[in-house]
Amino acid sequence: MKSSLTEGAAPEKLPAAREHQNEKKDEKQVGQLSLFRLLLKDRFATVSALILIIIGLTALVGPALMGDLATKQNLLFANKAPFTLAHGWEYFLGSDSLGRSMLARLVVASRTTLSVALPAVAVALVVGSLWGVWAGYHRGWRENVSMRIADVIMSFPSLLLAVVVLYVFSPSAANIVLILALTRIPIYLRTARAESAELQSRTFVDAARTFGAKPNAIILRHVIPVVLPTLLTLATLEFCYVMLAESSLSFLGIGIQPPDVSWGLMVSQGRQYLQTAWWLSIFPGVAIVVTTIAANVLAAWLRIATDPAQRWRLALPRKRLIARIPAKEAQP
Repeated sequence: MKSSLTEGAAPEKLPAAREHQNEKKDEKQVGQLSLFRLLLKDRFATVSALILIIIGLTALVGPALMGDLATKQNLLFANKAPFTLAHGWEYFLGSDSLGRSMLARLVVASRTTLSVALPAVAVALVVGSLWGVWAGYHRGWRENVSMRIADVIMSFPSLLLAVVVLYVFSPSAANIVLILALTRIPIYLRTARAESAELQSRTFVDAARTFGAKPNAIILRHVIPVVLPTLLTLATLEFCYVMLAESSLSFLGIGIQPPDVSWGLMVSQGRQYLQTAWWLSIFPGVAIVVTTIAANVLAAWLRIATDPAQRWRLALPRKRLIARIPAKEAQP
């Protein structure tokens, strides 16, 4: 009787055990994959990364290749329609009201836009992250003072604060970078503070503290590497916001000033010609939208790829992924 019960229970336990072994095997294989190989397995993330790489290379080497085409005026070619090679390759995307090449101006404007967005994100990321990790690790009055400063900065709408500051001071690229970085520091500060405060009581941090490691060494070697993936994902999303903020400021006339050109400034300059020369505003607007979407898709992928509990979603075939997600979500 006992033998028959055991034999009857074995077939029921075998599929569950085999499924558990398959899950462990899949997670182990996913853990061994590099971020690059995981990226290649996601078509949308791969396309987004390629788009951002192309835009970055265009901003880096494009203006040198275009020469003076972005500023060269020719009234004979004013407001020429796009998608024709009748006037040469430089006018393939049309021309503006002064006969300047739209293709060349888009390329030059990409450098200006990225040269504002990237430094602003980098400054906010470094300052806010280090400040937040330091406040979260030490706690006490350091944390309280830091959070109150962050609350004061966040109490003002960032775009409105940028408008006021740039209206009082001269609207230049350096001032735009500084004010946008200042308004985004609290985002990284609050995130890094929360992550660091949670890590302070972890076993590996307690072990490092027991062995006599100094607080700065613990922060640099043990806390920051754990917090960094979350902050990089946040920085990718913040890049979209900062780029849109710069475009908005340029559209309002208090951002990038002529003769410099940015995508937002091009949208602003072309709005009065929307009925007769739609491409003057549409093309830079499309460039802003495509860059923003690509950065958001890559940020969503990066959030999953840097989370050990979610990485398995990126490597499994679609059929197996659909079959495993309900089982994972049903677990307590």
